[in-house]
Amino acid sequence: MTDIQQPSLFGSDSDDDAPRPAKGAKGAKAPAAPANPPPRIDEKDLGDGPLHRLMDGNFLQYASYVIRDRAIPELDDGLKPVQRRILHALYEKDDGRFIKVANIVGHTMQYHPHGDASIGDALVTLVNRGYLIEGQGNFGNIHTGDPAAAPRYIECRLTDLAATQLFNPDLTDYVPSYDGRNKEPVVLPAKLPLLLMLGTEGIAVGLSTRVLPHNFGELLQAQIAILQKKPFKLVPDFPQGGLIDAREYDEGRGKVRCRAVVDQKDEATLVVRELPYGVTTETLIGSIEDAAKKGKIKTKAIRDYTAGKVEIEIALAADADVQQAIQALYVFSQCEVSLSLRPIVIQEQRPVEMSVHDILRHNTKRLVDLLRKELQIERKKIDEALQAASLVRLFIVHRIYKRIEECKTAAEVRQAILDGLAPFRDQLRRDISSADLDLLLGIPIRRISLYDINKSRKEEDDLLADFAAVEQSLTDVTAYAIKYLKGLYRDYADLFPRKTREAKFDAIEVRELTAEERAVVLDKEKGYLGYDVGGGEPLFRCSSYDKVILVWDDCRYRVVPPPEKLFVDKNLVYAAIYDRDRVMTLVYEADGITHLKRFAFGGVIQNKDYFCVPEGETAKSLFFSDAQPATLYVKYAPRKGQQIHQQVFEPKKVAVRTPKTRGIQMTTKVVAAIETQKPRNWDDKAGPKGAFLD
Repeated sequence: MTDIQQPSLFGSDSDDDAPRPAKGAKGAKAPAAPANPPPRIDEKDLGDGPLHRLMDGNFLQYASYVIRDRAIPELDDGLKPVQRRILHALYEKDDGRFIKVANIVGHTMQYHPHGDASIGDALVTLVNRGYLIEGQGNFGNIHTGDPAAAPRYIECRLTDLAATQLFNPDLTDYVPSYDGRNKEPVVLPAKLPLLLMLGTEGIAVGLSTRVLPHNFGELLQAQIAILQKKPFKLVPDFPQGGLIDAREYDEGRGKVRCRAVVDQKDEATLVVRELPYGVTTETLIGSIEDAAKKGKIKTKAIRDYTAGKVEIEIALAADADVQQAIQALYVFSQCEVSLSLRPIVIQEQRPVEMSVHDILRHNTKRLVDLLRKELQIERKKIDEALQAASLVRLFIVHRIYKRIEECKTAAEVRQAILDGLAPFRDQLRRDISSADLDLLLGIPIRRISLYDINKSRKEEDDLLADFAAVEQSLTDVTAYAIKYLKGLYRDYADLFPRKTREAKFDAIEVRELTAEERAVVLDKEKGYLGYDVGGGEPLFRCSSYDKVILVWDDCRYRVVPPPEKLFVDKNLVYAAIYDRDRVMTLVYEADGITHLKRFAFGGVIQNKDYFCVPEGETAKSLFFSDAQPATLYVKYAPRKGQQIHQQVFEPKKVAVRTPKTRGIQMTTKVVAAIETQKPRNWDDKAGPKGAFLD
């Protein structure tokens, strides 16, 4: 590919477009400065240019659009715009029968400026939630993650719960759709806490939201408690079931841990019956297989029998411990997941962070306001019905219609009716309007001839009773709301039982679970150490979460993760699982003097070399052990005129210090051997007992 050099945007002190001679070429001359160099632009001026303002403005508009009109739900009705438009389209098309999803998607596109795929996916999600839309056909599988069938093959309709609790044109504000051809609702007058029922996740520009779904009946009970000013508690409930530990839920602002339900079928088989939230059988099996390949879980086979319910059989290896295998599933696979939460919603056109309890309190307050407005509208409708019934009764019973027979103009007709009804003004709800006159003039003669005064009286009495009931409800809307919520609970709560069980998960010690995971081997001949070394001397078994400390004969040490295959040379004197508080015993020789010290390694940084002798001191390790021997048997090399050839030392008399502390002087003689057990050729009568020199 040819590189194309772009000219400098702001110019420079040199002519970038002129050919440059090779560096160091003979005869090369510096390019002449241009006659009219371009003006230099101060970087301070770049932040206020037209392009900068254009980018800032466009990005701000885009970010605002994504936050308010796509990713973050509205607090009032708990819906994202695409969900609201789908439900509005279903309400407009609703006739009680199932409708092709493709038709609903097409109808929703009148209001939604994005593609049909986003609408279809959102509709399928709402169907699988089970509360608002009823589906017929293949809408996918929330357990396996299988997708839904094409929209032309599946059908849907509003549930009875959605049809009765989400819509009321009298309480809905409408705005023009994106192309101005239609009207769409700003928010739905939903009397349900939809946000907490459905849950939501969304990623916008600079922020994200996650609210977990809750149980419908428990939400209603919590709303009743709010109205009664009593305490309440909410715990998420997932359609997949499973187990949840909500001790850190913090009203929806903390985190929760979710686990699969794992049963023991027999001595060598485990069965996964329910999944954690957000996990499918495919992702779960994949995570178990990955853990098995890494040696975290000992399995022979995994079989998936999931159909209507989850059933994944895990055949364990012959030497596997069942309880340990269950714990390993929770630690190393997606049988357990942790969810961090952040409830962000749109309130008054702005994103705000609220707790789940605050969201429900807002929903409950809005429910009371909606019920009050509905009662006021109902009162007005009953009042109008009473006015109409009284007018018709007076018009017919007192034969006021007879007065219009001799009238010659419309004005005379209307005035005749007004004059005829004037004596009965005290029986009417209000003054007679033009619409009332139109109503009376529109009564067919057949109705007048078949008019039943007793039936009319009864209808008016029923309307008066309804009016009194509405008036009574309006005097205490809170009590009316409690009664309303209890009715909803009675009618619908049994349809949505809790599926997720609350539990307190025991802590699992990962190191103990994997304590025997790695077998570390040392090949002394080739100088390699690790758990994937072909042959050599087995040293110890450890966990992949452990750290290994290595010590060489020059008193250098290093802490590393358990190595797969690490070259350590042939002068390694110690390798073990790192324990910062373990007391080590070291005998080393430096500058012809032998020292003994006891120390603990303490804190270290991985993969960094340290020395367990003072800085700048060249030393050689003669003895290194973590066994804390009570006695050291030291033999000296033969030397002319030397009278002492062996001595016994007691290391425990030496205080435990830091690695860089100088050891206590033992001897200036050349040490031939040091042993912790009495050698066979040891002479108990020869030589004095060893003494340490400060």
